[in-house]
Amino acid sequence: MPDEEDSPKRGKMGLILGLVAALLLGGGGFYAAYSGLIGGSAADSKASEPAKGGGEGTSAGKNAPSETAFVPLDPIIVSLGNNATSRYLKFGAELEVDPAFKEEVTKLLPRVLDVLNGYLRAVDSRDIENPAAMGRLRAQMLRRIQVVTGTGRVKDLLITEFVLN
Repeated sequence: MPDEEDSPKRGKMGLILGLVAALLLGGGGFYAAYSGLIGGSAADSKASEPAKGGGEGTSAGKNAPSETAFVPLDPIIVSLGNNATSRYLKFGAELEVDPAFKEEVTKLLPRVLDVLNGYLRAVDSRDIENPAAMGRLRAQMLRRIQVVTGTGRVKDLLITEFVLN
């Protein structure tokens, strides 16, 4: 009968050792990714880039300052309608563009603002008030902007202000 008493202890010990090993491996993986041992880090990529002159600031992403330009949009204020819990939306954004197209995109800003105004007025107020819908709204606005400005000119829409009042 001593074999029957040892079996549950061995099973529990194996389970405990398995959990400890999983925690150690998970923690080690997190540390390796966080410190940049796996996948690299921002500091490593900046150190490996050649020095650039001109005194411009550094970029946190993969794009160097010379590869990206930003075109600010005038703020848009949209009334949301009678059934909305908020009355107005104040929207501000910047367009991330290729520097070669910055002047062209700047000339098209009135059309871009018109498209955004029309879209934001047509969106259901429940979608605007739902924080989870922000990604979908942003993607829809970016697609409309790219149609107006032409393919390849606007890389991204950076929302700087989205205030419900």
